[in-house]
Amino acid sequence: QVQLVESGGGLVQAGGSLRLSCAASGSIFSINVMGWHRQAPGKQRELIARITRSGSTNYADSVKGRFTISRDSGKNTVYLQMNNLKPEDTAVYYCNAELFLAPNAWGQGTQVTVSS
Repeated sequence: QVQLVESGGGLVQAGGSLRLSCAASGSIFSINVMGWHRQAPGKQRELIARITRSGSTNYADSVKGRFTISRDSGKNTVYLQMNNLKPEDTAVYYCNAELFLAPNAWGQGTQVTVSS
C-alpha cells in the first residue's frame, strides 16, 4: 500500500503563487506515475499534471506554463508549483499515485482558493 499526504493549500490572491507538496510512504517501489488532480465545485475531477518514474512530465492545457510538477526522490515527495493563479484554479487538489498491479492511491486533498 501507498499513503499520500498533501499539504500547502490555502487562500491566495489572483496572480499569486502556492506550492503543494505530496509526501508518499509505504510501498514506494510500486509507484509508476504520480500526478495532481483537482476538482472544482460542481465539476468533475481533472488531471492537471503528472510525472513519470523517468521524470517525463505532462500538463493540462489550462495550467501549462503556469504550473510545474517536480519531485524529490530522496524525500519521496512530489511538488506542484503554481504561479500566476487565477480564480478558476480554485478547487480541491488531490495527489495521485498510479501503482504497478494495484489500484491507484489518493491523498485526502487540499483546498486552494484564489480570490479575484
